[in-house]
Amino acid sequence: MVSYIDAAVAPLKNTGQVRLYGPEDFEGMQRAGQLTAACLDDLVDIVKPGVTTQEIDDFVYQYGRDRDALPATLNYRGYTKSCCTSINHVVCHGIPNDKPLREGDMVNIDVTYILDGWHGDSSRMYPVGQLKRAAERLIDVTYESLMRGIEAARPGNTTGDIGAAIQTYV
Repeated sequence: MVSYIDAAVAPLKNTGQVRLYGPEDFEGMQRAGQLTAACLDDLVDIVKPGVTTQEIDDFVYQYGRDRDALPATLNYRGYTKSCCTSINHVVCHGIPNDKPLREGDMVNIDVTYILDGWHGDSSRMYPVGQLKRAAERLIDVTYESLMRGIEAARPGNTTGDIGAAIQTYV
C-alpha cells in the first residue's frame, strides 16, 4: 500500500531534488501534529498506577481511529502496537504489554498518527503518581533543555549551536 506521502515523494527519491511544500501541505502537517498533541494531552488522565501500557496502547489506537487516523507504528516492519511506552530506564521504543504501571514510575509515550497522508509524531514523559525528587528533576531539566534547544534552532545557527545551548544548561 502506497501512502499519500510515498506517492508524492517517490518521484524525488535519490534525485537530489527537494520537494517544496505549499500552504495546503503545511495545513495537513499541522492537523496531524495537532491530533498527536491532543492525544498526548488526553493521556494525562489515563496514566496512573495500575494501568497497563497495553491499555495505553489500546487508548492510542482507538483515539486515532475515532478521528480517522492510523497509528504509524502499527504493523510497521512487524511491530504490532500503536505506540511506544518506555518506562523508567528504557531509553526509547518500549513495547506496550500487560505489566501495570507502579507508583513513582516515569513513562514516555511516543505517538505517531497518519492523518490524510501526513505524519504527526511526538512523545511526552508522564509521571505515574508521586515521583521521587530525582525523577521530577530529570523531567524538569529535560523539558527546559528542549525549550533551550528550540530557542537555539533559528536561521543562521547550526545543530552545534542547539547542542551547545542544551549542554550549557544541563
